[in-house]
Formats: sequence, structure tokens, C-alpha cells
Amino acid sequence: MKFCLDTANIDEIRKGAELGILDGVTTNPSLIAKEGKDFKEVITEIGKLVHGPISAEVVSLKKEEMVREGKGYAEWGEHVVVKLPITRDGVAACKILSDQGIKVNMTLCFSPSQALLVAKAGAYFVSPFVGRLDDISQDGIALIKDIVLIYRNYGFKTQILAASLRHPMHVVECAKAGAHVGTMPFKVLDALYNHALTDKGLEGFLSDWDKAGKALAQKNKELAPVG
Repeated sequence: MKFCLDTANIDEIRKGAELGILDGVTTNPSLIAKEGKDFKEVITEIGKLVHGPISAEVVSLKKEEMVREGKGYAEWGEHVVVKLPITRDGVAACKILSDQGIKVNMTLCFSPSQALLVAKAGAYFVSPFVGRLDDISQDGIALIKDIVLIYRNYGFKTQILAASLRHPMHVVECAKAGAHVGTMPFKVLDALYNHALTDKGLEGFLSDWDKAGKALAQKNKELAPVG
């Protein structure tokens, strides 16, 4: 499973890149607006830190404008993936851009039928929103499983990029279900490292090592020649 950070914060992305396990970044208009910087400037700066897919989302609603925006974004860097919403115009724009060799991430996926549509349109990624479904008492992980089954049935090449991952178990369950990619906030990525038994075990190892060192030092002191 590949890991993406769902953020436009350069400091978080730098920390993620330093971990050595980061495969890409996803952004959206809300995340870009939160940083208060020029859109192109942010995406370009991310591209200097991450040598993997960087999703940049259009803000237009009409097919022709989506295509125009998408072509412009694709020129910002070799790793830029154009992000489009799953609407009628979005799917049509996906087909046009994909046919021209531009990678597209189809976002705001909440049903298997939507995932089927974007795969037929040649999407590079589909982004099912796990957490947002859980928020309304629907099973987000079940959606991932359904999409995996459909794509396997027909050999679709579209990669499943599980989004709206709120905690480590979302990541684990999506990995078990067969999602190709998981995108998450930095705090969720960081939390994947944590386990109380790891901390306790390390504390014990270091304590034992410290005691052994002190015991050896005392023994050497006792054996040292007098005078």
C-alpha cells in the first residue's frame, strides 16, 4: 500500500518525506486555501520534496473549463495528477484528459457505481471517502471492498486511493481490503508508529542495558589492582 499525505502544509510534507515512506501528496481547494499561498507556488514547492503523485484539484464545474484547468496544472510538474469531482462534466473531462495522457484522480467517490464510471473513463486514481461515509452511518470500508471486487472482475487499471482516513484502523482496514493507496493527515501517518508495548519493550531493553553497564563498571572497579 502506498502512503500519501492529505495536506498542503509544507512543514508537514517535509516531515513526512524525511520518514522515507511517503509516496505522494493529495490536496484540495480547502487545504490550499488554508495555507494562504498561491496555488501553483504550493504545488511546485511540494514537487521539490515529493517525487510521487501530487493531486491538484480544479475548481471549475463545466467540462471545457475542467479540461483547460487540468492541462494547465499538468504543466506544473511531471508528478502532478489532475483532480476532478465525480460529476457528469467531471467524468467527461476525465475521459478527455486521460486520452491525452494526463493522469486524473477522480474525487468525492461515495458509491461503487461512481467508481465504475471513472474506471471506464480512464481515471488513474479513484478516491473513495471512507471517513465521510462512516460519519453518516454508512460503511466506508465496505465501499473499498466493493470497488476492489469490481475492478478485479474487469481488469480495470484505475488505482483505489482511499481518502478521508481519520485514524490508524482506517488505514489498516483499507490495506486489508486491497486499496492501492491511502491518503491521510500527518497526525494519522505519525500515529501508525505508536504502540504501548513497543514503548514499554524499548524502555525495558535500555534499562537492562544500563544496569548491565553499571554492573560491569562496578566489577572492573573491584578487580582493578590497588596502588
